[in-house]
Amino acid sequence: RTIGDRIGEAKASGNLGNTLKILGQFDEAVVCCQRHLDISREQGDKVGEARALYNIGNVYHAKGKHLSWNTAQDPGYLPQEVKDTLQKASEYYERNLSLVKELGDRAAQGRAYGNLGNTQYLLGNFSEAIAFHKEVGDTSAPSWARQQLSFSPQPSKHREMDNFSVPCRKTLQLSRQLKDQAVEAQACYSLGNTCTLLQDYEKAIEYHLRHLVIAQELGDR
Repeated sequence: RTIGDRIGEAKASGNLGNTLKILGQFDEAVVCCQRHLDISREQGDKVGEARALYNIGNVYHAKGKHLSWNTAQDPGYLPQEVKDTLQKASEYYERNLSLVKELGDRAAQGRAYGNLGNTQYLLGNFSEAIAFHKEVGDTSAPSWARQQLSFSPQPSKHREMDNFSVPCRKTLQLSRQLKDQAVEAQACYSLGNTCTLLQDYEKAIEYHLRHLVIAQELGDR
């Protein structure tokens, strides 16, 4: 900021926002990520704008999961605050998706579709979640992963959620055999969300930690 490097300031704000998100300081994280977004738009930096939208979506997604973990309710039930927070995440992911389509970034489109699917899954909108995850296959996943996604059942009740995770577990197994870390990360992320809904928090943490490790190895921030 002192030397007038606006793009550098934007990136620094985004990095700070990501750090605050990890620390669980979600409101402060949104402020920093919004700063990243504002400067990117001011400078006409479309790539930076897309990244900022994605990061804000991630903050709201993380906040929504955090709130759901700290709410002692029946599995599958979400308080209104959690729903509103996850809906905000979905809105920012949608805006990110629109922009990365404009930029022709297929990898970023795959990430956006995946996060939209995971968010809708947490909201209990299973048909929408399946539709988004199929789009992941169309944009970035290899053919074997697309086949697994196409076999995903559509759960209508909470007791069927465990069956819904079967294709994800198969995808995880195959991704490890084929050493496809990008798909392995997505499978771990989806399974972590499933375990959260099932209130199997120990397994949820295990899957999300594995997702984090792979993301760090791949340099996916």
